[in-house]
Amino acid sequence: MTHLAEHGSGFSHDAVNRMLRRLKLSPRLVWEHVKSDVVTSPRGCLIFDDTVLDKNHSHRIDLVRRQYSGNVHGLIKGIGMVNCLYVNPDSGQYWIVDYRLYNPEGDGKSKLDHVREMLTRALAEKALPLKTVLMDSWYSSIELMVFIQSCKLTFVCPIKSNRLVDHSGGQQPYRHPDDLSWNAADILHGKTVKLHRSPRDFKVKLFRVADNNRTEWIVTNDLAQNSSQDVQDACALRWKIEQLHRELKQNTGIENCQARTGRIQRNHIVCAVLVWVRLTKLASDAATNIYQLKRSQLSNYLRHELRSPAFPMAAA
Repeated sequence: MTHLAEHGSGFSHDAVNRMLRRLKLSPRLVWEHVKSDVVTSPRGCLIFDDTVLDKNHSHRIDLVRRQYSGNVHGLIKGIGMVNCLYVNPDSGQYWIVDYRLYNPEGDGKSKLDHVREMLTRALAEKALPLKTVLMDSWYSSIELMVFIQSCKLTFVCPIKSNRLVDHSGGQQPYRHPDDLSWNAADILHGKTVKLHRSPRDFKVKLFRVADNNRTEWIVTNDLAQNSSQDVQDACALRWKIEQLHRELKQNTGIENCQARTGRIQRNHIVCAVLVWVRLTKLASDAATNIYQLKRSQLSNYLRHELRSPAFPMAAA
């Protein structure tokens, strides 16, 4: 609002403020702008993850709550945003197709509830062809795993090392994954296990993946999966959503709105996501990335200033 009013657009700060108070933009608007660009695949993947829009230096802004941020590895004040990304694994392209703002005080929904809702809409309303759901360990609840399987989809996700599993068919107590015996064949092909407190007939394939002195435990309901490398390749697609989060924050000003009302914050976030959608499309058409595309907007101005500076530094 401030930048628009300051740069000769003909709009006052108050006019933009009133417009954003009056409008009621929703994530459905993002899908309306994206759906014609999505190139689907029978092997399509949905990726779910959340990010925190930093409002750490703000006061009395609706939707802001203290929550954990992976960027700072601690609690900050911010607006939680749960995102749904569609990935075409054949081309590597990806599109944001839905998102939700985490506001349990306002709507009573957990992040897991938002994921269930977005997955249901991706199948029923958006009719996206899907094979796999990818998510972070935070979303690897038994309830969500069972729900994904009931949708006849495959999930691949890491689990925490303190989860309890059983590889003995009930003959031994549940153990942590690293307390199981792992031979070379197990590391290559995985183990079929039962997760603690899961339904009796619900089993998953557990893989041990070690990289850079770090061990990650990955599960999938595809019991025919016997390749640790294939599982790693699937999990690598999850970084697409981290790229989305970085590009949103660095190129759209999604964190910059300081308006206090939740309606304006929601509308600002929708507009920022639409900016990302448009920049991504333009960058794809120009065979570049959105960072270079955004920098190019200032190129002509900088060339002119270098040739004929408005404020010469040399004395007359």
